[in-house]
Amino acid sequence: MGSTTEFLAEYGSLLTQGTIDTLWMLVISTAIAYVFGLVLGIILYVTAPGGLVPARIPNAILGWIVNMGRSIPFIILIVAVMPMTRALVGTTIGVRGVVPPLVLATTPFVARMVEQSLAEIPPDSIEAAVACGATVPRIVVSALLPEALPSLVRGASITLIAVLGYTAIAGAVGAGGLGDIAIRYGYYRYQDEVMLVTIVLLIALVQIIQTLGDVIAKSIDHR
Repeated sequence: MGSTTEFLAEYGSLLTQGTIDTLWMLVISTAIAYVFGLVLGIILYVTAPGGLVPARIPNAILGWIVNMGRSIPFIILIVAVMPMTRALVGTTIGVRGVVPPLVLATTPFVARMVEQSLAEIPPDSIEAAVACGATVPRIVVSALLPEALPSLVRGASITLIAVLGYTAIAGAVGAGGLGDIAIRYGYYRYQDEVMLVTIVLLIALVQIIQTLGDVIAKSIDHR
């Protein structure tokens, strides 16, 4: 009991702030990435062969760009875009400094998740809207997105968990958060108990995200 009290007294505030920083990185970067990724995913789906507005060459070019973005390891991406990050937010460290590379890494992932969710929609759910002469934007808003919503929510859970892993990696370059604490205290200072607690906190966050995603998806899935 005493050792636990001493540990909390020494590292409690540090771990609390690290958790808050991780959550800020997670929420802000994922929200921004979904703004771009949702648009890209819809365009990929709509312009695919057999889509609402087939456009083979633009679809292939956009698909290639998305695949290229997904293929770059995150730790390399952080370093590669440091000049751009500094120009955008004025720093390359801390929560603010890791948001741009997180958005860049997450947007292609979101785009493919959205495209896959839309591709799972039964054709007859779209044919009625097409038969009524609805415009493509109207079909997307009134038919595609509502039908794909449960799948999109599950995809958001997977995305959040992936971004959580990215935030831990970002700790290697001074991004802050639990990853930074694990590296600075657990790795460089050989304080294994700090490393263990950060791992437990990250696991807990993953479980919470996955559980909430499953509950929300089931509650809105009326199929």
